[in-house]
Amino acid sequence: MTDAVNRHWIYRSRPDDRLTPEHFEWCTAPRPRPAPGEVLVRVQALSVDPSQRVWMAGPSYRPMLLPGEVMASYAVGQVVQSQSPDFAPGDRVEGDLGWQDFACRAASALRRRDAARPLEQLVGVLGITGATAHVGLFDIGRPRPGEQVLVSGAAGAVGSIAVQLAKKAGCRVVAVAGGPHKAQMLRELGADAVVDYKAGALRADLKRALPKGIDVFFDNVAGAVLEAALPSMNIGGRVVCCGAVSAYDAGQAPPGPRGVPALLIARRLTMAGFVVLDDALRREAAEAALAAWLDDGTLQAPVQVVPGLKNAPQALIDLLAGGNTGKMMVRLD
Repeated sequence: MTDAVNRHWIYRSRPDDRLTPEHFEWCTAPRPRPAPGEVLVRVQALSVDPSQRVWMAGPSYRPMLLPGEVMASYAVGQVVQSQSPDFAPGDRVEGDLGWQDFACRAASALRRRDAARPLEQLVGVLGITGATAHVGLFDIGRPRPGEQVLVSGAAGAVGSIAVQLAKKAGCRVVAVAGGPHKAQMLRELGADAVVDYKAGALRADLKRALPKGIDVFFDNVAGAVLEAALPSMNIGGRVVCCGAVSAYDAGQAPPGPRGVPALLIARRLTMAGFVVLDDALRREAAEAALAAWLDDGTLQAPVQVVPGLKNAPQALIDLLAGGNTGKMMVRLD
């Protein structure tokens, strides 16, 4: 790579079923030049998130990703050239920069970040990932000391942080994940019990791990896990709908879980979704709290780093198949 060339991945075609490398195309082009009001950023690290698969399926909290566009991705990088008074060369910034070496963005679309922090923290626990766990748990879940908290997708980026935050809130925490390696990691992070959804007896295992029922369910998975958990929800329980990764990489969405709305009514449950990007001030407060816990050593942030821009498609495919432990990110060359 030279500074005159911009390597990038194009989102080539919309998947009808599971995502494969054939849905992307590797390209090169001249390095872009910023127009007035724009900033040229050298991309340093890409966030790999299940939501990237959602963007291919239709409009969500961002416009639908269209074939022919550079593959979208939240990323962190360094300002190379600025046509805006808001940023100077050398500044560390984040934004929707995409799978590419260089990105031109309006200054208003970028957010300044602390250059002293490691990239792994800025992309992960101090980025959208950690803020999502904090806002979802404390603003939507509202856990109280002594309550029973269930976290699905617990070995993933958001789930691994949510488990630790629920412990900080004084709760008993049960994590749902797949396989012994992830279960061991979650116990080390403080989970009181781990349910392996691959073991084949999910509902019975949940009841066994949660004999007092569930007060707060932080759900990253939906589907069969949500259906199995609903009957164990206590009266007045709260379900935090953070994600539905079980349904993202499929040709057709599965039917919704049985028990809705009957169980919601009978148990007086609250089920709410949220998008952390909606409230910038709340996100900043969450990041400040997370940074303090990182610095005092009471919060761990598992990270899985994939080297090289060329490996970005496979990283996303592996993530959707459950192949990550903690936050997955791509570190550019």
